[in-house]
Amino acid sequence: MRISVVYWVFVLFSSVGWVSIAVADEIDILIQNGFVVDPANNRNGIMDIAVTDGRISRIQPSIPAENAGTVIDATGLFVVPGLIDVHSHLFVGTRDSRYLANSYDAVAPDSFSFRSCASTMVDAGSSGWRNFETFKRQTIDHSQTRVLAYLNIVGGGMRGYEHEQKLEDMSVQKTAEMIRRYPDLLVGVKLAHYDSPSWVPTNRAIAAAEQAGVPVMIDFGSAQPELSLEKLLLEKLRPGDIFTHAFANVNGREPIVDQQGRVKPFIFEALDNGIRLDVGHGGGSFLYSQAVPALQHGVYPTTLGTDLHIGAMNAGLKNLPNLMSKFLNLGMPLDEVIEAVTSRAAESIGRADLGSLTENNIADIALLKIDNGSFGFYDVKPEKMQGERRIDCQLLVQEGRVVWDANGHSIPFYVPAVN
Repeated sequence: MRISVVYWVFVLFSSVGWVSIAVADEIDILIQNGFVVDPANNRNGIMDIAVTDGRISRIQPSIPAENAGTVIDATGLFVVPGLIDVHSHLFVGTRDSRYLANSYDAVAPDSFSFRSCASTMVDAGSSGWRNFETFKRQTIDHSQTRVLAYLNIVGGGMRGYEHEQKLEDMSVQKTAEMIRRYPDLLVGVKLAHYDSPSWVPTNRAIAAAEQAGVPVMIDFGSAQPELSLEKLLLEKLRPGDIFTHAFANVNGREPIVDQQGRVKPFIFEALDNGIRLDVGHGGGSFLYSQAVPALQHGVYPTTLGTDLHIGAMNAGLKNLPNLMSKFLNLGMPLDEVIEAVTSRAAESIGRADLGSLTENNIADIALLKIDNGSFGFYDVKPEKMQGERRIDCQLLVQEGRVVWDANGHSIPFYVPAVN
């Protein structure tokens, strides 16, 4: 703990006897008067948060500001843990015809993370065991954003259709070895885009995950004829594994809601078994015709992964606050929306140090504003729904530093010089 201001210190002896002087701790950032929503700790009310040396040092109803370096008045704002986007594509590069693996359709995380109040972004399988270290050198090592990743079971990652069909590039052993080599960065195994009616890729992804002790994230579909979604969720996946693009309706994959608007019974059983549903909105994987009846029947997503890439962010998805706003306007309670991008997201990637406002934890803190009005939100069909509330990112603290401040909440006012 850093000592900054001498206030009480014991001096051995002086002509006037014992002199008592003490020491107080400096607060680097003090966030006052915000409405704290911290699902992991069941906090829901107005509190102050002190940040010292990159960590949360105190949370209580009122913290004096005398020894704070930066004081942020969060009146009227929601103060939540730094957001976690569990599904993005960040392996940006300059290689032609590589889709999301070192090519143009991926996004540079620092360009889009902080302004969305995301302190952590998880790449969902853009790289595999052959090219993860290139991704690490090019993107992860040069980003202020905390970048984690699912490793694709395909060695070359998401290089495009024909490359993702190669069973000979799906190595259980090499995938597990790479995850064990980088346990602080690699949080799971990803399977996506395989289009033949075979369980081999699924089995290999799960086998690699079992060897490495991590979950799988499955982008299921494209097979002709279709593989059974019920078998995937009830027989193949394990508790803690993730089924992404949950509210899609695409060729080659059975949807979770039937044509009569009923959620298929095995979805409830899968949720009871601990299978996680991720949104994975992207450019083609979120339909109101799936999401609306699902939520009406109590099927909420576990996590709100964006599936952020160039095509998605410039269409109906936009960013993480936009996705959060969609579910808020569909009737998902605010605390559950926050939970899906904080503590539940952290749990899904095995990072207990993230996703909560726990004392001594890393100080990742987001300040959100909820605007009231009339706003349009559209899906991938596209079809639009009007909403009355919109979530906006105002400020983000990451590891104890203000990294995004939309309206200068942390900045002192300009004072004109006096002549």
